[in-house]
Amino acid sequence: MALFGNAHTVSPGKAQQDYQRLLGHGEQVHAAYLLIRDTILFTDRRLILVDKQGLTGKKVEYHSIPYRSITHFSVETAGHFDLDAELKIWLSGTPAPIEKTFTKGVDIYEVQAILTQFVAG
Repeated sequence: MALFGNAHTVSPGKAQQDYQRLLGHGEQVHAAYLLIRDTILFTDRRLILVDKQGLTGKKVEYHSIPYRSITHFSVETAGHFDLDAELKIWLSGTPAPIEKTFTKGVDIYEVQAILTQFVAG
């Protein structure tokens, strides 16, 4: 569990086990990040956004984004006064980006490198 809102990495093996029901046959998790309550999974086939909703977080929305539908993305690094880093992902046919905020504890450059590997790969 994230303490004080800090994001952190989750081992791919643990994420593979925790989210096995979401994965297709043979699909492998390569990286995972816990962002307060939400989770981002990078698999060998797609990006999965796990969005916990409501006060209890029992209601969960899963977004499955094939890498081929990502038209571009950006990262904004944390500054001296703004400690949050931000990832924005634009999808084909959608004008507004998906935005995810990473608090301290996650290397946004690592997230960008993983996304680059799968989108531009």
